[in-house]
Amino acid sequence: MPVMTDVSPVSQASVALEREDLFPIREVSRLTGVNPVTLRAWERRYGLIQPTRTESGHRLYSMTDIERVRNIVEWIDRGVAVSKIGKILAKTEPLKALAHIIPDDLVQADYQQWQHQLQSAVSAFDDIELDRVYGQIFSSYALPVVFQDILMPLWRQLLQRQEAFGQTSEWLFLDGYLRSRVLQRIIVLRGSQPRKIIVSALAGQCRELELLVAALFLSSSESGVRVLTTGQPFDELTLVCEKIKPQVLVLFSNHAPGAELPRRLNRLALSLDCQLLLAGDASDLAQDSLAGSSIGCIGNEGATMRQRLNQFLSGTLDT
Repeated sequence: MPVMTDVSPVSQASVALEREDLFPIREVSRLTGVNPVTLRAWERRYGLIQPTRTESGHRLYSMTDIERVRNIVEWIDRGVAVSKIGKILAKTEPLKALAHIIPDDLVQADYQQWQHQLQSAVSAFDDIELDRVYGQIFSSYALPVVFQDILMPLWRQLLQRQEAFGQTSEWLFLDGYLRSRVLQRIIVLRGSQPRKIIVSALAGQCRELELLVAALFLSSSESGVRVLTTGQPFDELTLVCEKIKPQVLVLFSNHAPGAELPRRLNRLALSLDCQLLLAGDASDLAQDSLAGSSIGCIGNEGATMRQRLNQFLSGTLDT
């Protein structure tokens, strides 16, 4: 990489960013939810990432490096020791690199093929066949892909297409099936763990399945998640948290935030003894208006939500 010796390190980093799409460590931390101290430890102690260095020693990370960081976090979330992740990545990354050369239209065609099988089972109200296809999908893809790219798009299609006779019943059949399966997974994952995380919807701003899927994304074997029923009164959340004593309260909304939301959230945060986070589509839309407050925004994408929650739980991510 060409180095300009007559400019400051900041200018050198800027040139690198412009020419090679490299990112400084603070930006990588923001994108992945992993703090800089941990990123340096993964590099020095375990050799898991190898960022580019400027002449002055500043670390710069490529998109490949960022993807590797996210992979490391995923394996840690599964309970794998950091010291063992290097060997796992060495075996799996060649397969992932091969997967990246598959054209996007073929990937989408694969998703649609699964959705077609699901639709056939739903149209026949065949819970046994639906169970079979559901299990096959889970054995083929990671959890975020299963819901974000396959199940939820079909669920939304059926929700929006209820004009013909029988289509409302089809949607209700799929919705009920998925709600029961997602709740079952949440319960299995939390086991006997203390309920460190409460997930609640802002009233009227999402459907129950959307709330449950978000809670599943936030679930792990280390942190018990408890989902409050949709319709939970906003003004009584403080009371609920006083009784349960969670570390984090996550509010979920898929609606565009109103002008009054930041004020309501800040007032709620002052009454809580736990961290208050916002998730869902509203999280991205409200991020600027909540900047500088104690309320964290964790987004609406499965892997990102989990990573950022982990950082809030460990106290290493600034709000």
